Amino acid sequence: MKHLLFIAAIISVLSSCKVLDPSIMLRTPENYEFSQIPDSAGTEYKLAANDVIQFKIYSNDGFQLVDIGNAQLIRGELNTAYKIEFDGTTKLPVIGRTKLAGITLRECELYLEELYSEFYNSPYVIVNVTNKRVIIFPGRSGSATVLNLSNDNTTLLEAIAMTGGLGGDAKAAQIKVIRGDKENPEVYLVDLSTIAGMRDGSMVLQANDIIYVEPRVRPLLEIAGELSPIVSLVSVSTSLISTIYSIYALSTLVGQ
Repeated sequence: MKHLLFIAAIISVLSSCKVLDPSIMLRTPENYEFSQIPDSAGTEYKLAANDVIQFKIYSNDGFQLVDIGNAQLIRGELNTAYKIEFDGTTKLPVIGRTKLAGITLRECELYLEELYSEFYNSPYVIVNVTNKRVIIFPGRSGSATVLNLSNDNTTLLEAIAMTGGLGGDAKAAQIKVIRGDKENPEVYLVDLSTIAGMRDGSMVLQANDIIYVEPRVRPLLEIAGELSPIVSLVSVSTSLISTIYSIYALSTLVGQ
């Protein structure tokens, strides 16, 4: 019994200490200065490097689809994909290399309409990004998800909902959104534990964002789990010693 009380005392002391859980990823140091969360009301999806776009051009404000590969007017579908390179530009038919990173889809459509107006009569452009995706770690072990964004303006709340929400081991007040250059990223800290945090939860996600929900650390349970085999061994040993002592005492009495 004394052995069990001693182990329980050790667990209590260790659980009161700050535990560095190795399962927690993407740590930030104390007093880390997080980026200012953008104004959700005016934020839209913006094109970025590595985005792959498809676009269709119609002449006469949408009357006929243009085959810009052969510079002919046809009816049908145009499915050629164009990747935005690391410098924010992509090479487009007829107009050549063009910078598109940093603008919204609507701004891109208007910009391309302006550029192609030199070659076609009243062009009408529709742009779509085909490879928008984010990575979500929802605070549960082994449940990370690569989520394809089908909507242009998918919010943080929508993305979390699409992956099943937050589990009981997730810290709703500790959600990190990591964006941009991975060597020097922008890191936003979002608190969804209160109604006031819903505004920040409506921030529009960008392609290749990483959403990390910090898991809840339960040191007492984890330490107890680690020590459980030891406790069992001590308990069995104590029981065995007690049995041996009882047998010895009984044999002594019989001998007398």
